[in-house]
Amino acid sequence: MANNYLSLKKFCLDAGADLFGVADIEDIKNGFELSKESVDKISRAVCLAVRLSQGVLEDIKDAPTKLYFYHYKTANVFLDQLAFKTAGFIQKKGFLAIPIPASQIVEWSTLKAHLSHKQISHLAGLGWIGRNNLLVNKQFGSQLRLATILTDMPLKIDKPGKDSCASCRLCVQLCPAGAIKDNPVDFDHIKCFEKLKEFQKQRLVDQYICGVCVNACRGAVK
Repeated sequence: MANNYLSLKKFCLDAGADLFGVADIEDIKNGFELSKESVDKISRAVCLAVRLSQGVLEDIKDAPTKLYFYHYKTANVFLDQLAFKTAGFIQKKGFLAIPIPASQIVEWSTLKAHLSHKQISHLAGLGWIGRNNLLVNKQFGSQLRLATILTDMPLKIDKPGKDSCASCRLCVQLCPAGAIKDNPVDFDHIKCFEKLKEFQKQRLVDQYICGVCVNACRGAVK
């Protein structure tokens, strides 16, 4: 398992991933929007992250920019291609691999996806779920996009860390929707989504994105 982990990690980092981790998904996989047949075969999730451009994000004040919209889409496409290549690497080793898109909604009324990349990335030790309802990495903050590859490949698993947002409340102060609260569990999904729809209606962007809290949450890298 250790050799599989090391060879797969090297492949992903060499291909452009900034972060790599592996999660044990046995306890959560039945909640995935996948067939029972597919779910029964998998036990691991490979988590990949790429860092967004801080230069692009810095132009975001209280609303998303068109440049950020394009950058966001480009990062997602890159991650999907990276997940596709990673799945191919795993399959050539003789194992099952299911790449999950970086950003694809399967039920718009509830904003439900195939699975939660941030939840799995937390289990894989890439960070914690912050006040902003996003994955927060100690080095990069929330300035990341995520993708997941599900597999039956025997892999060493990573463990969730114990870091947290601690006393940082910058995203709470800057959120244009007032959706972010002191307690992460109190994040107001409805207020957030209403603001995203407002941005789209104003033709600022053509997708439900914001970026204000992503810009605010920078981690240790400046």
